[in-house]
This record gives sequence, C-alpha cells and structure tokens, in this order.
Amino acid sequence: MTTSECFTRTVRGGLPLLTAPNISAPHGFTTREGGVSEGIFASLNLAENRGDDPERVRENYRRLKSALGLRRLCFTKQVHGNEVRRVTSADAREPYEPNAYACDGLVTDEPGLGLVVFTADCIPILLHDPAGRVIAAVHAGWRGTVADIAGAAVAAMARLGSDPADIRAAIGPGISRCCFETNDDVPKAVLAVLGGEGRAFISAGKVPGKYFVDLKGVNRALLLRAGLRAEHIAVSDTCTVCRADLFWSHRATGGRRGSQASVIALADGEAAV
Repeated sequence: MTTSECFTRTVRGGLPLLTAPNISAPHGFTTREGGVSEGIFASLNLAENRGDDPERVRENYRRLKSALGLRRLCFTKQVHGNEVRRVTSADAREPYEPNAYACDGLVTDEPGLGLVVFTADCIPILLHDPAGRVIAAVHAGWRGTVADIAGAAVAAMARLGSDPADIRAAIGPGISRCCFETNDDVPKAVLAVLGGEGRAFISAGKVPGKYFVDLKGVNRALLLRAGLRAEHIAVSDTCTVCRADLFWSHRATGGRRGSQASVIALADGEAAV
C-alpha cells in the first residue's frame, strides 16, 4: 500500500482485510493474502469462474465469513451496468450455487446479510447509512461509473429511508489514474456524465489519442452530486495494478488471475426503525 493509504490493514482470524475509517458497519476489502488457492490463484481467490479448484474457493469463503462473523452472503452476476437490486436473506447463496439475477449493486436494510462485490481493477464502493441503517455494495467498472451506478446506489438507499447526507462511502482499492490509460471513449463518457467538472479527472496519455482517467475521482464526484457530504467519503489511494503483488489486477496479469471481494453487512440487531 502507498504510504498515504487512509484505510487500515487488519488481520481477523488470520485473514488480512482493509477497512475504511468512516464505516462502522462490519465490512472489509480483501487482498490476495490469507487463502488456500494455489498457482496463479494464490492465495485468497474468491472468483468462482476463473478456473480455480472449487473446494479451495469454498474454503476461502469460509475464512472470509469467519473473519467478518457472517453466515449469509449475497452475490450477483456482475455485468458492468448501473442496476442496483434490493436483496434479503432469501437472496443469500453459497459459492457455486446459481445466481438468480445480474446487476452491479446490492442494497439491503436486513441485518446479518453480507453484500459482496468482486473486483480485479474495477472500483468497489461500500455504502453505510448508520442513521437509517441501510447498506449497499457497488461494482463500478468504467461503464458502470459513467452510467452513475454510484448515484443509483444512493437513490436505492433513499428508497429504503436513507438521507444521502447521512451516508458514508468507502471507495476501495482499484485501478488508479496512473495506470488507467484509455482511448477517447472513456473521457468522452466522463464528460457526458459530469460536464466540465469531468476534466479534472482526465489527463493526457503517454501517446497521442490516449488518456489517463481517474475513476475513483469520478465516483467520488458522483457521490457528492447524489448528496453525500465530502467528509463522509473515504477514498483508497491504492492502485491494484501498481500493487498486483497484494491485490488481483486484470491488467497486470493479462487476465490470469483471481478476484478480491468487498463485503459489508449490518450488524445483527441493527434493524431499520
């Protein structure tokens, strides 16, 4: 991690996790460390669809649930969109059980249910409203980012009674501006969603026609536009490409990799009022 990283590295039950300073709900951003997978998946791979041994992946999940004190997890088939789905314990499943739906954000007001999103360079966002007792987990690839999935998640929380001014957000480890070099389609999409404000998150690439884009900054700007307070948003400085030794990175490995997870839950007894 960079020396300016504001997230805290903790070890729970032998499993390293990053936690955000502004979120009091049980949560964590996993790393590559602490699991039992081998080879290119060593060691905490949580992807079910990359070719890893299913029994090793199941053990990795057992360790994750134990570290966070959770019995039930809710997953989704991620499709790089901006749909956010409300889920309950009826949507919980075990690894390798079929997914009943596809979306890139999950929201709930039910305690004890861990919401899980997967990344390997895309941007994970965890959201917690301690007043309204609502949480959300978001997978924000560049397409989901410019489709404002961050704002969609805030709107979904508001439908469950949250005031955006009460929501805390943690934008976790993901590809940073230093390594996200793109063609002009990405900066054009950023300008389309943010207007002139988006220029702050775009810089010239190494060669003409290429651009560096700050997806974390774009998501932060969209959360502010959705009504969050600046002091309630924590942003990880860690770039998953630069730190491919510690995090899964699709770009750094050429796609031969596992996935990390970002998980959040309401504590048991933290029911909506």
